Amino acid sequence: MAQTGFEKVPARDRKRFPGISSRAYEHPADRSALVALRKLSGFDTVFKALSGLLPERSLRLLFLSDTVRVGETQFPHLHEMLRDACYILDLEKVPQMYVQQDPKPNAMCIGLDEPIIVVTTGLVELLDEEEMRAVVGHEVGHALSGHSVYRTILLFLTGLALKVAWIPLGNVAITAIVTALREWFRKSELSADRAGLLVGQDVHASMRGLMKIAGGNHLHEMNVDAFLAQAEEYEASGDLRDSVLKILNMLPRTHPFTTVRAAELKKWSESRDFQRIMDGHYPRRDEDKDTSVTDSFRQSAAHYADSVRTSKDPLMKLVGDIAGGAGDLGGKLRDKFTGAGTGSAGGPEGKGGATEQG
Repeated sequence: MAQTGFEKVPARDRKRFPGISSRAYEHPADRSALVALRKLSGFDTVFKALSGLLPERSLRLLFLSDTVRVGETQFPHLHEMLRDACYILDLEKVPQMYVQQDPKPNAMCIGLDEPIIVVTTGLVELLDEEEMRAVVGHEVGHALSGHSVYRTILLFLTGLALKVAWIPLGNVAITAIVTALREWFRKSELSADRAGLLVGQDVHASMRGLMKIAGGNHLHEMNVDAFLAQAEEYEASGDLRDSVLKILNMLPRTHPFTTVRAAELKKWSESRDFQRIMDGHYPRRDEDKDTSVTDSFRQSAAHYADSVRTSKDPLMKLVGDIAGGAGDLGGKLRDKFTGAGTGSAGGPEGKGGATEQG
């Protein structure tokens, strides 16, 4: 048994992935959203300007002075987890990690020149060792993918948007970039969740961690299958009005909803792509320079097409109908917004008519 700062858990061997490219675990939506972000009007100009203006040295000094730096003598169990995660994903330089006093469970990877990982005391106290290992792997995945740069800019621009809210045009421009950054970052979280699973190699621990983040440390009161069923109900329920509300609820967030993350990760853990990585067949970092941008676009397009085709969300179904050349779009729009449908005989359903639940 391995004694750590957490409860005792059995020590176990995990597979290592020498030279693994972040392309191996990156979600197609992450890559396509980042490409779209870079094409946003004015983004390159803002990015180049902020890269030189952001007070990264000040940020590092702030963490050095007002948090606890993880190392061999401070939070040694987190230090070992971090080194282990970097070893498994073959990240040559181990990022600095800090523990910040904050009861809200959270973790982030920021920094321009070099990534910094920050975890809160609320998160450390909430998760057991295997759950925390997945979180540390998640943040190392962000570092390997180079996400920390854009995350840092997002944090800076979010604060800046509040300061220039009184300037109409300035606020509109910054808000557009912040919205695009948030859209990308939500997708990047799905990639990092996959990296966390590659590090922890325990899908049950990953699921437990996400459940705890959503509902607290009450595992005896929670059930993974029921938690995943919430994600399916969230996607399939309601009419087109609910689909619009889902989008509006999501816009201010930097992270996808927790049930959705769990469902996405569970699906990937059962995929052939995941099994191939575990068997040692994955893209290597030394091949990144030869990667075709066209292929990346094609993979992203295929992912979105498949998502639209298989989604149970009313809006995505409507998009699929339109893409498929379905007729009577006016009637479909009316039915989607009102929640009305057609019965088996072609007439309107009565109040007792069945509704599709997937």
